[in-house]
Amino acid sequence: MLLEHLTRAAAEREAQSLTRRRRIAHTACAPHQSVGAIDATPTPLLTFCSNDYLGLANHPSIANALAEGAYRYGAGSGASHLVSGHSLAHAQLEHVLARWMAPFIPQAQALYFCTGYMANLAVLTSLGTAGATLFCETLNHASLIDGARLARADVQRYPHGDTGALDALLAASQSALKLIVTDSVFSMDGDMASMAALLALAERHDAWIIVDDAHGFGVLGENGRGVLEHLGLASERFVYIGTLGKAAGVAGAFVAAHATIVEHLINTARPYIYTTAAPPAVAHALLTSLDIIDGEEGGSRRAHLADLIAQLRDGLGRLAAQAGWTLGDSETAIQPLIVGDNAAALALSAALEADGIRVGAIRPPTVPAGTARLRITLSASHTAEDVQRLLDAVARAVPGASDIAGISDREAV
Repeated sequence: MLLEHLTRAAAEREAQSLTRRRRIAHTACAPHQSVGAIDATPTPLLTFCSNDYLGLANHPSIANALAEGAYRYGAGSGASHLVSGHSLAHAQLEHVLARWMAPFIPQAQALYFCTGYMANLAVLTSLGTAGATLFCETLNHASLIDGARLARADVQRYPHGDTGALDALLAASQSALKLIVTDSVFSMDGDMASMAALLALAERHDAWIIVDDAHGFGVLGENGRGVLEHLGLASERFVYIGTLGKAAGVAGAFVAAHATIVEHLINTARPYIYTTAAPPAVAHALLTSLDIIDGEEGGSRRAHLADLIAQLRDGLGRLAAQAGWTLGDSETAIQPLIVGDNAAALALSAALEADGIRVGAIRPPTVPAGTARLRITLSASHTAEDVQRLLDAVARAVPGASDIAGISDREAV
């Protein structure tokens, strides 16, 4: 019965153009990557679908630091942090991250996790105890949604970006502990939460803010400190979660919060207590990544990324209008081209791949029904020529759009 049930479910997914399939990358994460079956010659593709926003995933200095860390600490940690797996590299990383976040969170302490998913589960289940209420943004990442489901707290959801609705929910709540839960940059739309307005509501209603800055850390802010630096916000009410496998180019995540909160997580958060610590070599490599983000190279990479975003939006906005699509309202490295129909999004993705460009089609349940899209992501490792090549390829997929993209009819054939 189980196999029959699953076979029927698979057929239903296929009929709705919702089947997901993995692709095998034969080369390192980079704009130009070879992709193909395990036993076949891979195809070189220009990719716009990773979250490697600063282009650090394949940075030679970070790769060398990872190797150095492996030679120094070995391949694995051997145990959880509270048993014997907490290394000097982990402690150094947390120290640096706490120093980074101290201007925005008084008495900040940092706690490193193997993944962002684990960090979000840990924070929501540890702080979302019985008697608390989680006020969750409707477009939060799946990890925040799952954390809220696992928490013992009551859960109330407010519409995307609707601070007025959140204000009303907070005002009506009699909960002893109120926790606002939000992404900073929404992963499928690329737009940003109104963090200043959320902080004002938290202060008015004596609430706390759990903010997942997965797509902001390293990219936003003059020094790459993330959304709080970008907006000039500071408060002990923030419980900040930053991801280290996206713009930082390595792996893991961290929570930065008032020291009392972090000590509570160390002692109560099951995803932290009951898992083997990440290899110390990873933490060692992240120290080099943070140095790059914090330095002149990090600043130049962020400036170049901003130029690429402007270039893409200028060309893609005109193409979207011609095709009847919608370019999302995003000023970040995440640029959603909303096609609508699942099959149409898959067809556009396939057409681009036939042209040598890889952009994934995102469909429900990751995004709402009727908003299937290409989630185009930019990296500081892309060039202006790479972006123009993408625009040209999209134009070839839109009848009569070649002139809009700035290419000739002859080139569009």
